[in-house]
Amino acid sequence: MDRPERPGRSLITANHEVIQRWARERGAKPATIAGTERDGRAGVLTFNIPGYRESGRIREITWDEWFYTFDLRRLNLIYQEQLRSGRQSNFFRTESPDREDG
Repeated sequence: MDRPERPGRSLITANHEVIQRWARERGAKPATIAGTERDGRAGVLTFNIPGYRESGRIREITWDEWFYTFDLRRLNLIYQEQLRSGRQSNFFRTESPDREDG
C-alpha cells in the first residue's frame, strides 16, 4: 500500500507512519514556516530536507506538534516516492480535502 504503480506518480495520505517513513528516508525533519504560527500552534507545515527548500524561515518542530496541526486542520499529504526517472523525489505538499477551489 501507499506505493505508486509507476515512478513519478503522486500519492495522498494522512497516515502518520507513512508520512514519517517518507520523511525519514529523505533525512527530513518536521517543520513550520516561522511567522505563520497561530493560537500557539504551528502555522504552515513543511519539512526541513537537507539541500532542499532551504530557507531561514523554516523552523523545526516535534512530530507531535506537526501531527497535532496536521490532524487539527484535517490535512492530507500529497507526495512522490520517485521522479519519472526513478530517482528519489522530495516533492510534497499539504492540502485540505475540505478546501473549495473557487
